[in-house]
Amino acid sequence: MYPNLYYAFKDLFGVEIPGLRFVNSFGFFVALAFLAAAWVLTMELRRKSQQGLLQYVETKITIGQPASAGELLTNFILGFLLGYKIIGAFVIGPADPQEFIFSSQGSWPAGIFTGLLFAGLKWWEKNKQKLAKPEERTIRIWPQDRVGDIVVFAAIFGFAGAKIFHNLENWNEFVADPIGALLSFSGLTFYGGLICAAIAIGWYARKHKIGLRHLCDSAAPALMLSYAIGRIGCHVSGDGDWGIVNDKPNPYSWLPDWIWAYQYPHNVINAGVPIPGCEGNYCNQLPLAVYPTAFYETLMCLALFGLLWFFRKKIHIPGRIFALYLVVNGIERFFIEKIRVNTKYDIFGFHPTQAELISSAMVIGGILLWVWLGKYALKKPGKAIK
Repeated sequence: MYPNLYYAFKDLFGVEIPGLRFVNSFGFFVALAFLAAAWVLTMELRRKSQQGLLQYVETKITIGQPASAGELLTNFILGFLLGYKIIGAFVIGPADPQEFIFSSQGSWPAGIFTGLLFAGLKWWEKNKQKLAKPEERTIRIWPQDRVGDIVVFAAIFGFAGAKIFHNLENWNEFVADPIGALLSFSGLTFYGGLICAAIAIGWYARKHKIGLRHLCDSAAPALMLSYAIGRIGCHVSGDGDWGIVNDKPNPYSWLPDWIWAYQYPHNVINAGVPIPGCEGNYCNQLPLAVYPTAFYETLMCLALFGLLWFFRKKIHIPGRIFALYLVVNGIERFFIEKIRVNTKYDIFGFHPTQAELISSAMVIGGILLWVWLGKYALKKPGKAIK
């Protein structure tokens, strides 16, 4: 396992870069997941705009003004924080990146230099566009032009939702150490992030007059791909998202043992027992091998991404691609829960996990949505593609 990129570079390339301790492996793949989602979403929104299914919104902007004091100060603060913490991490090389992030430690010279650089670039950019008399112009903003904002909303509300749902699912751990639970890099519930991000993006779409059904259809393959990539981060870092004990012998000679059962050595949450001869951080491994469910989900969700990508041009009723996403994602998660480690509830003698409850609701909701959209399209054929 590679808790952060320092260990990955050390093992794969024989290079030790202390600053890479700051780059958490899980966070690295989450960032890649967001970039992949943004790319797919942009392509789909652009395609729908070209087909006339989505429209632009006109807005007025003023160009030619010099950089304001507020803009310069904002850019200086952002640059300072980046230099003080991120660049400072590479300069100082902290042994514990998580403790470093939430401490007052950092590099003042790097912070001041980067802050001045950011402010200077903003001044130069505005000065280059400065006009003798600032002008007010009307521009067209298409839905695909707002992908950056959508991704930021998804990241902020998705992370908050993932944390909230994880702590609700593991209430006893949260009560025992609320600060540690909230600030920990591990402990994220995908469905919590999905629900909270969906609510925020729905509000954003309504505010900016983006067709919600077409936006949902465009987001469906992006969500599936980003989930698959994010699960790579879960597996590589060993963040606790693994399966139940698998003590059965590998029945397939062609299958690597780690795909069948794995002990997650050097996992990021230090779960399990000490590894003989290992010193320092991340020196634990699970006492018994378990199913590497995160890896299984990566494979399944890549296949489901291909399915949604294939049908995105063949299903013409708006909203049905998203309904299909709800069904296949819910089925995938419901069955993987059978071999995952998770907190179980006690409801009238049944013992489902939080993910099983939500995934079941997704499947049922997706089927109902599919049927309703079909009936709606028959009643109002003129509105079926809008």
